[in-house]
Amino acid sequence: MDNNKIIEIDNISRTYIVGETEVQALKGVSCNIKKGGLVAIMGPSGSGKSTLMNIIGCLDKPSSGKYFLEGEEVSTFNKNKLASIRNKRIGFVFQSFNLLSRTTALENTELPLVYSDVPAKKAREMAMEALALVGLEGRESHKTNQLSGGEMQRVAIARALVNKPTLILADEPTGNLDTKTGIEIMDIFTRLNKEQNITVILVTHDPEVAEVSHRRIYIRDGLIEREERD
Repeated sequence: MDNNKIIEIDNISRTYIVGETEVQALKGVSCNIKKGGLVAIMGPSGSGKSTLMNIIGCLDKPSSGKYFLEGEEVSTFNKNKLASIRNKRIGFVFQSFNLLSRTTALENTELPLVYSDVPAKKAREMAMEALALVGLEGRESHKTNQLSGGEMQRVAIARALVNKPTLILADEPTGNLDTKTGIEIMDIFTRLNKEQNITVILVTHDPEVAEVSHRRIYIRDGLIEREERD
């Protein structure tokens, strides 16, 4: 495998059974993404972009085809191995933040480390470092109901960063934010990509969000329709 590529997708299809109907969400998709890339996956609702993100994030497996992550054919892994990959090598950021209520920014950020058997003192240090990277110094003890939407998304990004992943997947990361806050969040992703050399994949239907990327992959009807590169 090419050591410069973090993701290699070879002729992936994904079919779901809905009632008595087969729904083909992906129809033989192939693409590669280089390490350190900042890529947007775009498409209308129902295009297959979320299905592709779920496969890239090891949340789902393809019905056919192969998926290599950092040279490993993860499409053959069982649920436990996929869970380990998700916890240690991939950070997720979602539109709805997915933070635990009535817990602090620090506790939310530490959460992935609970499943990695990291000692409490080390986990706290790592979480504080991640919160500093997203500009939340001094807000560590604030609970989620004391944070703005932008701050909650920053906590979600810190949580995605805490295990020092090689890949971050962000699904409509500005969808619940106003324009100004959305721009600030996208600035964080571009900085992490540039300064930390983290590969960032944005799943979005918003052209303004996609503008920050170096490459845009357009999906329609389960197929890659076209690509754009800067």
